[in-house]
Amino acid sequence: MLDLLTLQKFDSQKMYEVYDRWPEIAQESYNASLEAIKFQGIDHIVFAGMGGSGAIGSIFSSILSKTNIHVSIVKGYILPKTVDSDTLVVTTSVSGDTDETLTILNSASRQDCKVISFSSGGKMEKFCMKKKIDYRKIPKIHSPRGSFTRFLYSMLKVLNPVIPIPANDISESIIEMKKLSSSINSENLTADNPALNLAEWISGIPLIYYPAGLQAAAVRFKNSLQENTKMHAITEDVVESSHNGIVSWEQQSSVIPIMIEGADDYIKTKERWEILKRFFNGRNIEYREIFSGDGNILTKLMRLVYLLDYASIYRAVLSEIDPTPVESINFIKNNL
Repeated sequence: MLDLLTLQKFDSQKMYEVYDRWPEIAQESYNASLEAIKFQGIDHIVFAGMGGSGAIGSIFSSILSKTNIHVSIVKGYILPKTVDSDTLVVTTSVSGDTDETLTILNSASRQDCKVISFSSGGKMEKFCMKKKIDYRKIPKIHSPRGSFTRFLYSMLKVLNPVIPIPANDISESIIEMKKLSSSINSENLTADNPALNLAEWISGIPLIYYPAGLQAAAVRFKNSLQENTKMHAITEDVVESSHNGIVSWEQQSSVIPIMIEGADDYIKTKERWEILKRFFNGRNIEYREIFSGDGNILTKLMRLVYLLDYASIYRAVLSEIDPTPVESINFIKNNL
């Protein structure tokens, strides 16, 4: 079992301390004095961002999935051709220097659309000041992935006029994160810690199955495993995988299945989960189930992201890996 001294030894930049405070950071960020946007008549929102910033856009996409607002997620350089005067382009870069997102911002600034940007400074801030583009500066905490709740809950407040999510839903998500924190944070390095239990079980290459609506949590978990634990990870939609990916299990491999299941999954998706479990049981393939719990979509996603992100930190430390450095990403950036 992991102890605090080992956690402190390998998590040299104390990422875990930031995660211990995630619920408080979320509350402080939502209560911060950031001015809400004044745009009206928006029927299309483009969320542009990479990595941890891109995950924020995916959360918003899930929130808006049952509304009349069309959402586009851009994780790259190309702005959708469907952008028009009723489109809001939201560019997010924690550092403010993300090449792909800056390219989208530059493209959007030359289109007949609304634009707002979020960063901790960098080139994005300078560009917005020069072009007089709506901009909100949000201080970074530790790293882009560590800053997730600060940026998400700050943006929930700023984008409130076009993001139809009740204040009670936002409060519920923070309350549930606080409840979860007591069982998964660094003060509970015991057998009762579900994030630590998952971290101890993970080996090989995790294959993360997800249902409609919870893709954002699955992709975030994959990214956190890749960045924090420096391990390969895969995501697959549970329904689509039944038509192709399932065949891969006919051969032995080092892949391990993790199933993220939603409390309100569509009835046919629930049936698919049961069939998949029977398939694994019949072949003696060990798997883990992670449940979203009840609540609104933001609550479900944040509960999952919090649990799974912390599991990735614990897995890194158990593997004697420092979760913070991302040398390979720096190599790519330095060679652009």
